[in-house]
Amino acid sequence: MYPVSERFLARLAESHRVATRVQLFLTTGEVVDLEHSGGSVTVDRGQAIRRTCTVTIADPAIIPRIPTDQLATYGARLRISRGVDYGNPDQPELVPLGVFRLDSVDGDVNEGPVSLQGKDLSACVADDKLTEPYSATGTVVGAVTALIQRSLPDADVISLIDDAPIGRRTFDVQADPWAGAQEIAAAAGAEVYANADGVFVIATLPDLLEEEPVWAVEAVEGGVYIKGNRAMTSDKVHNGILASGENTSDNIPPVSWLATDDDPGSPTYWGGPFGRRPDFYSSSTLTTLAACQQAAVLKLRQAKTPNASGDISALPNPALEPGDVIRVTHEDGTRELHQVAAFTVPLSQDGDLPISTIAAKEDA
Repeated sequence: MYPVSERFLARLAESHRVATRVQLFLTTGEVVDLEHSGGSVTVDRGQAIRRTCTVTIADPAIIPRIPTDQLATYGARLRISRGVDYGNPDQPELVPLGVFRLDSVDGDVNEGPVSLQGKDLSACVADDKLTEPYSATGTVVGAVTALIQRSLPDADVISLIDDAPIGRRTFDVQADPWAGAQEIAAAAGAEVYANADGVFVIATLPDLLEEEPVWAVEAVEGGVYIKGNRAMTSDKVHNGILASGENTSDNIPPVSWLATDDDPGSPTYWGGPFGRRPDFYSSSTLTTLAACQQAAVLKLRQAKTPNASGDISALPNPALEPGDVIRVTHEDGTRELHQVAAFTVPLSQDGDLPISTIAAKEDA
């Protein structure tokens, strides 16, 4: 969860005035605060582009008529924040929701309103398709950073993993560099994404069983719980991943590792009543057993989680992050731990926070 004060979290469950800010960063270097009437930011770990936004503006005069107008979609960016307005004399406490490339502007030119849409900065990498073959080599962090900074030379890249060597990986013309960065990160059992500050992060997905809950969503007086659903499915669930790599260009022999759900208490236990349902992953970046193991464990964690999921509605908390573990207490008193997968934060005073989770377990 994005760092916030205890006062901030406590105020979310109380009646309070919402503070929001939308800043437009022009290609000239000028920064403009945009008056807005609504909108939302959606954060979804399951999508290649993790953060997207919609901003509603009442004034139709802001619709661009020529390419040089300030809201023309040729390089402008939006920075969006939401938080709590504590009232004078205290300043509002704002939490960033993302830095976005402005992609579209549309609305009624006479009456409005105007809708702005944007995607986080990973879209700049994804859209910069390769026009010639590209070879990634060296280490995970170095190769991922090079792919990102190929498109965004000034991009900040933070690594929260132990770096690891990779085998040479050559991407063909027209390949998606952002998909390539994801593939390379998997060699260290990690994922890469643009965070709420617009910084690129290389990190592993937190383990539901090892992480402490960062927020309580409780159906009690003074709680933030609105409603909740719980679901289980075996569709697209795998309990084993065989990760393999072979790199003929570097004359490295084939290597592989099978990761399985080895918890006898798990409903998807390998060889238990669920049966064996393996999936497969291969990449030339995987040149050692350790790299295969890390990639297999990452993919297995992703493949197991659809078996238990939830849809929770709560009072908005803009500080949430995908991968956060939250404690949910339902109206009947049952408690569960959920791992956040996706949510949408409104930019208006009204509205709730729908949260989708990718894993859930009973909490004693």
